[in-house]
Amino acid sequence: MSDILKNPGWKVTFAGTGINLALGVLYTWSIFQAVIVSSIESGDGAFTWSRSSVGDPYAVACLVFAFTMIIAGKAQDMFGPRKTAFIGGILVGLGLLVISVSNSYFVWVLGFGVLAGAGIGFGYASATPPALKWFPGSQTGLIAGLVVAGFGLAPVYIAPLASYLVNSVGMSTAMLIFSIAFFAVVSILSTFLVNPSEGYVAPIRSDAKATSAATVEASQELSTSELLKSVDFWKLWVLYFIASGAGLMVISSVAGMAKASMGETAFIVVAIMAVGNASGRIIAGVVSDVIGRKLALTAFLVLQSLNMFLAILIVSSGTPALFIILSATFIGFNYGTNLTIFPAFCKVWWGAKNFGINYGLLFSSWGVGGFIMTRISSMLVASTGTYVRSFVVAGTLLAIGVVISLSLRTTIATKPQVAH
Repeated sequence: MSDILKNPGWKVTFAGTGINLALGVLYTWSIFQAVIVSSIESGDGAFTWSRSSVGDPYAVACLVFAFTMIIAGKAQDMFGPRKTAFIGGILVGLGLLVISVSNSYFVWVLGFGVLAGAGIGFGYASATPPALKWFPGSQTGLIAGLVVAGFGLAPVYIAPLASYLVNSVGMSTAMLIFSIAFFAVVSILSTFLVNPSEGYVAPIRSDAKATSAATVEASQELSTSELLKSVDFWKLWVLYFIASGAGLMVISSVAGMAKASMGETAFIVVAIMAVGNASGRIIAGVVSDVIGRKLALTAFLVLQSLNMFLAILIVSSGTPALFIILSATFIGFNYGTNLTIFPAFCKVWWGAKNFGINYGLLFSSWGVGGFIMTRISSMLVASTGTYVRSFVVAGTLLAIGVVISLSLRTTIATKPQVAH
């Protein structure tokens, strides 16, 4: 408790968590997608999209979110987190406002995909970097986990709220309400985001273990040009692509998967999956601080690959809702670990000075993975009527990821390895 009172970084950490609790509306897409699919299948005229395109606004949002992180990361490094987060609040609010006035496919791609996606990128990019700068390397995983846990935990309240609002006042009014609420929350919390002063040295906890695995990861400062020449960067980029793409594929469709067994209460699966997602972020942070990033990443990739292959049995055998919930929770948990471990890699390997843009470049793989895997999954489901092939693709890619993770180095090299 005394540490919380003494270090102002805790205020920054919890403000970042709060911002991510609002921006996590992205992870409730399956609620909106289920409504769109139902409208298409019933032919009520509200949504007249093709079945294979229903995941496009979400896929575009993931892609825009990821690449906006590069611009937003640079803005955060140059102008500070407050202004960057405020821009995010404006864009998310505007994006949801746009889709509240139309059911057009192109309007939803623009509103949810481009505007809201960009807003999430600006907000997300401004939440983690300032928090990490207030704490020593031995707490990198914990702090990153706490901040990004808000993003993963958001569906716990947004999913049931979205389901209630859509059923009671309709999709348009629900989006209008979200537009106003998320703009207000992000804008207010952005005022609490602040970087430490120049020359600030994070205090070392008295109980920190000098022999912990994380202490051998003392960072060096890398410029963006040096980063892009590093073999380590591209290995992590590919791993992030695989791990995030597999998880986002499931998150985008989990409500639809559960609807056959649970009907209108399918939103419960989204909320419970979010608990797994958020807890995975915090637990992975603590674990990676103790045993090191490489070992933690490898272990979680193995578990996620196994989860995907087990999910094949669950979705193809008509299992009870309980098994669907458990499977979604474990997949959400393992997906969430990536959102803590990869930014931790970025800070301890390449330093805090250019963390914003460096992590933005690494995070682009998250968006590319989400876009490609979600699109592939939508096409496979549209052509086969089942999610089995989607899980086969995801499980196989994750197994390949395990092999790549084993080739990662454990400590900081004197100079970065350069790709030729």
